[in-house]
Amino acid sequence: MTTETMASSVATNKESRHGLERHGFAPSRAVYRNLSPARLYEEAFAQGDGELVHMGALSAGTAPHTGRSPNDRFVVRDGGSEGVVDWGKVNAPVSPEHFDALRADVVEYLNARDLFVQDARAGEDATHGINVRVVTEGAWHALFAYNMFLRLDASALEGFEPDFTVLHAPNFKADPARHGCRSETAIMVHFTRREVIVAGSRYAGEIKKSIFSVLNHLLPEAGVLPMHCSANVGPNGDVALFFGLSGTGKTTLSADPDRGLIGDDEHGWSDDGASNSEAGG
Repeated sequence: MTTETMASSVATNKESRHGLERHGFAPSRAVYRNLSPARLYEEAFAQGDGELVHMGALSAGTAPHTGRSPNDRFVVRDGGSEGVVDWGKVNAPVSPEHFDALRADVVEYLNARDLFVQDARAGEDATHGINVRVVTEGAWHALFAYNMFLRLDASALEGFEPDFTVLHAPNFKADPARHGCRSETAIMVHFTRREVIVAGSRYAGEIKKSIFSVLNHLLPEAGVLPMHCSANVGPNGDVALFFGLSGTGKTTLSADPDRGLIGDDEHGWSDDGASNSEAGG
């Protein structure tokens, strides 16, 4: 038995301690926790999902969604969020009852599938970052989470406690009449339960953006300004921030050979300085 296989088996055997039971799961098939990228490649190919392309990248189709679906994003409206969320077209409300119905159906759906659990962190700041757990049916979606969020060492993973959990069912089709959504796609954030559900979209960016939406909500209350920008630092500790819409050159401008790159997409600015919110761009 390899070290990785042993670690995966140990993690699976400890589900009652830091696994899926706490999230209401009763998996009937394999559960893989924090597999290496190589293993996730293998599992993705075994699922018939994705192919190896130039320079070793994994390419997977996400049709019909080739980007985020903002009109299918909802925030649960309850006593905890009622007075602090700016409700409207961007932050469309959904009832706790509709969330619970979707959650029950998604959990039942995922229980019948192989599951990939990825534990990571969003936010380099030790005080204001959050621990994130992604539970997904897709091996390559777990690989995306591995690449996108900050990776934790073995000691941090051993005692890992998620602050927010993403229940990710990209191939599940939501029911607008039952789940209170507008289509077969639904992205719902529940701040009280500290959970996100992504259903009906294979576009992996929904995982990332849902968690950064959570940070955008939580960080200002802690005195931290969340920013969509690139950031680098000079030899004297001077930080430069590059703002702009996606595709306008933030990453290119921040990749200065004479300055250290802090990050190229999501950051927080506190009294202690600027910190990256992710591992990838």
